[in-house]
Amino acid sequence: MDTHDLSWRSLNLEHTRSLGVCLGEALQGGELICLSGDLGAGKTALAYGIGQGWGALEAVHSPTFVFVHEHRRAADGMRLYHLDCYRLTSPEDAYSIGLEEMLAGDDPLLLEWAERITPLLPEDALWIRLEADPTDEGARLIQFRAKGGPALRLLKIVQGWINAAHSITRKTDAAGD
Repeated sequence: MDTHDLSWRSLNLEHTRSLGVCLGEALQGGELICLSGDLGAGKTALAYGIGQGWGALEAVHSPTFVFVHEHRRAADGMRLYHLDCYRLTSPEDAYSIGLEEMLAGDDPLLLEWAERITPLLPEDALWIRLEADPTDEGARLIQFRAKGGPALRLLKIVQGWINAAHSITRKTDAAGD
C-alpha cells in the first residue's frame, strides 16, 4: 500500500481548526483519522474543527474522561466517533470500549493519542502529527501520512485546501506592500 506524506505549518489555533473543518466536510464515512502529538499540541483543536465541518450537533471536545464520544450529524444522523486513547493502559483496552466494532462500521473514526494503539489499527488511515513550532509559540508543525484510498482522498483535499490558503495569504501579503 502506497504511503503519501505532507507537511504544513499552521499559524495559530484558528488556522488549525480551519484545517479540521476542511477535513470534517470531506468525511464520507468509514475513514480513520489518527491524531498524535504531545499534550497541548493542538489535537483537540483539530478535532473540534473536524466535528464542526462534519456537522456535529454538539461541539467536539476531548473525551479524556469517558474515552469515546459519539457525535451525530444533523443532516443525516450519521455518527462521528471520537476516541481518546491517552488513559488506556494497553492497546487491548481499546477493544473494551468498542474499537473493533467502530473500525468495522461505516462511520468515520477520529482517534487522539492513536500511537498508543497502533498495533490494532488498519493500515488504511490518515495519520496527523501535531507539534509546537519552537520558533513561534502559537504555530504548529503538522505532518500528514496517508495510506489507502480513503486516507489518500482526504490528503488530496487537505493539499488543495493548503494550496488555496497559501495563495490567499500570498495575495494578502502582496496587497499590504
